[in-house]
Amino acid sequence: MINDPQGTVLVLIAVFGRVGACFMFLPGFSSARIPMQLRLYLAVAVSMALLPILWDRLYAHVQDAPTQFVSMVFVETAIGAVIGLIARFFVLGLQFAGTVITMLSGFNAPPASDILESESSNQVTNLISFGALMVLFSLNFHHVIIAALADSYQTLPVGGAFDTRKALVTLTDTLSATFMVMLRLSSPFIAFGFLFNVAIGFINKLSPQIPIYFISAPFQILAGLVLMYFGMAAFLKLFADAFLPVFNGT
Repeated sequence: MINDPQGTVLVLIAVFGRVGACFMFLPGFSSARIPMQLRLYLAVAVSMALLPILWDRLYAHVQDAPTQFVSMVFVETAIGAVIGLIARFFVLGLQFAGTVITMLSGFNAPPASDILESESSNQVTNLISFGALMVLFSLNFHHVIIAALADSYQTLPVGGAFDTRKALVTLTDTLSATFMVMLRLSSPFIAFGFLFNVAIGFINKLSPQIPIYFISAPFQILAGLVLMYFGMAAFLKLFADAFLPVFNGT
């Protein structure tokens, strides 16, 4: 690397294309609360750390024509974006779970500022998303992502064409697996909401003169919060356990 500074820079650019695109979509790292310069420096630092490991695989490809090198950088960026989107889709599924839990618990408060992103979301979704992200970071999920980036050069070597069909199938399978995981995690609240509303409907039929839906709202919120209190630990544990199978496609 020292004998060829120009080749070293070109290899670093090629590595940064895949790493930088992945970090651009990674949950936590892509948050609007993190300054853009910090995200850039972090992606460059990881690229420089992977450079000695990937030198032998990439150096031969950077000696090609400039047009081929530019095409290779675009392909590397697309591959990194797909890897980052796999993890991001799984974490974004928490917004679906949080919305389901909020609706079935009757906790329909006005949206507030999101802790991680710039858009608004309800408080339950904020709590679940931030708690799950903390669990993932405590389990070093970012180490898993970096290791997956390094291993991706074996399955998706440099210099090949970007398989659009394979990428779309991968993202579709990730969305399907994420939906099923979040549906299982939300199933206690779905069962609670169904049973509670059926019971309230029967009570309303027995005593139609009482505005039972207005009276039942506090009990629904209380029961939902109690269920969330006792089930949140298992919720986060099952979420963390499902990350690796979904990310690895198993």
